[in-house]
Amino acid sequence: MRLFVAIELPGEIKDRLVSISSGLHGAKWADPAQMHLTLRFIGEVDRPQADDIADALGQVYAPRFAVELVSLGEFSSRGRPNVLWAGIRPNPALTALQSRIESALRRAGVPPETRKFHPHVTLARFERGSTPQLGRYIAEHEPFTAGPFAADEFVLFSSLLGSEGATHVAEATYPLAYAREAAAE
Repeated sequence: MRLFVAIELPGEIKDRLVSISSGLHGAKWADPAQMHLTLRFIGEVDRPQADDIADALGQVYAPRFAVELVSLGEFSSRGRPNVLWAGIRPNPALTALQSRIESALRRAGVPPETRKFHPHVTLARFERGSTPQLGRYIAEHEPFTAGPFAADEFVLFSSLLGSEGATHVAEATYPLAYAREAAAE
């Protein structure tokens, strides 16, 4: 199984993202049904480890919080853009949740993440060799905002790769607590 942990986006946030998902040559726009805020990509695991991961994530307690998308940016590889993203307003509660998830995954035998957590929602990917006009696109759409929305749960997803891209299936959902509930745990 190929797994990751994420926060699902409400429909109105996806609609806002879809409203800016055009006008960029070479972009393969994200399917709105697949848009999410990744907290941790896990990768390929076998069924017993997937069960251990699901159990460990069930021990994560954190308060509910608000998420707001506030910027656009890109990830590049070797000087070429490969991902266009919407960034998340810095949020200590989100950072703490991601850290607790990382700790739970380590207890379940998942190797530690080596990349720094950069909260974002992927909007588009670019094929190798394409030269999108990202500067122009970002300038046309900034300042970008969407939300805030309530993050009241996180989800363990499996990702099935196919010829049309990935299909995400919710394997388990974990509610976030009200602040007093989380503090009592």
